[in-house]
Amino acid sequence: MATTKIITSTVLFFFILSVGFCIYYLQLDVSMITNSFSKKEGVTSKATKRTKTPPVSCLFGNLTLTCPLSSSETSISSTYKSSTEVCPEYFRWIHEDLSPWRKTGISNDMIMRARRTANFRLVIVDGKAYLETYGKAYQSRDTLNLWGILQLMKRYPGRLPNLDLLFDCNDPPVIESSLYMQPNSTVPPPALFSYCSDDSHLDIVFPDWSFWGWPEINIKPWNTLLEEMKEENMKLKWTEREPYAYWKGNTDVGYSRKDLIKCNVSDKQDWGARLYEQDWGSESQNGFQKSNLANQCTHRYKVYIEGWAWSVSQKYILACDSLTLLVKPRFYDFFTRGIMPLKHYWPIKINDMCRSIKFAVGWGNKHEQKVQEIGKASSDFIRENLKMEYIYDYMFHLLNDYAKLLTYKPTIPPNAIEFCSATMACPHPDGLEKTYMMETMVRHPSDTGPCTMPPPFDPPSFHTLLEEKEQSIKKVEMLENKFWSRQRK
Repeated sequence: MATTKIITSTVLFFFILSVGFCIYYLQLDVSMITNSFSKKEGVTSKATKRTKTPPVSCLFGNLTLTCPLSSSETSISSTYKSSTEVCPEYFRWIHEDLSPWRKTGISNDMIMRARRTANFRLVIVDGKAYLETYGKAYQSRDTLNLWGILQLMKRYPGRLPNLDLLFDCNDPPVIESSLYMQPNSTVPPPALFSYCSDDSHLDIVFPDWSFWGWPEINIKPWNTLLEEMKEENMKLKWTEREPYAYWKGNTDVGYSRKDLIKCNVSDKQDWGARLYEQDWGSESQNGFQKSNLANQCTHRYKVYIEGWAWSVSQKYILACDSLTLLVKPRFYDFFTRGIMPLKHYWPIKINDMCRSIKFAVGWGNKHEQKVQEIGKASSDFIRENLKMEYIYDYMFHLLNDYAKLLTYKPTIPPNAIEFCSATMACPHPDGLEKTYMMETMVRHPSDTGPCTMPPPFDPPSFHTLLEEKEQSIKKVEMLENKFWSRQRK
């Protein structure tokens, strides 16, 4: 009996040992496959050891916010209907901005090579957002851009695909095309989201933070400010406005702005411009009494000029019902390639600003009807094509088309945390930033889907568009040169 028990115990021991070895080798085999996949895609297996985000809940206004999100908050709405509305024409530039990666796709390596200047990494997996921060951006840029993305996800729950991106919140673009777009180049460019780009860079342009407000300088969220500007425009007709070119801004963010200030009226010369330097330090101390953008549409002409790069001021200037005098820009943001000279603005030379402004003002005061038509066209463009619905739709289509180019399956980075509206808003101290968050929060999913993307430019139409823009600028230059040549006689 004892011998039988010993034999049975021995057999059982070796059976358990054998099962253990099988499980061990099975786990080892799976681990090797997983590691192999991760190394191939540039992702480490440490992602499985990520610390879970502690739950957060609070009452925000009259809404209860929680994080992590429930499954119902990341699922497609049951009342969801497709939209038959076609997106504005400037959406077509999404195809152009992503074209450098059409042939190669976007690998994890291409993204991580852009980490040098990026402020954060955003990963979306199964309808939830995860954030890895590399460096704090200037003021509230990163905070409000991330807030905007979270509102997009609330507007269209479950509609954003899994994706992985890096974002640079500084002004100038970073990815130089000359390093990657030569005929003999073999290394694809890094993929990086930024606020602006130009013809010598490949940054992927994305709507800037100010659409959700700029609390540090008391600029309200876009929907609110746009409505206030519309009301102020109605109070003061174009013919009743000051017949000069107006500009007010920071002259410490670009050499061209210092040149612009030289065009101000003086005892010796009047270039038709009324220009003012904006000291944000003293303005802050005085409660921002003289910097309300809605109250700055009092002149017939408004000057737009870049700083170190593009400026958020462009959309406010274009919305004024005044004629925008646009000093030749180098940079573009996501929507400005949709505006045309002599249709939405009047082009100004950057290397001869004073005389160019004086001619524009003089010509405009003699051709009031035409100037009013251009000013109204620019305001209509902004109000009709830059509504917040379209800002979210642009983000939606850009992120969806970008995600289609990824050659790997996005996974949650080991140092990332899940973030949602609750993790941003609940612990946030009271102040303008929190007020703007509450004001811009998406309360419920949209009943309809985003607008329908227009097709890419075909080569003939693309060439025609660029040619039309160039010819319009040349037309103004010819008028201007003819005027000044007569003045010398």
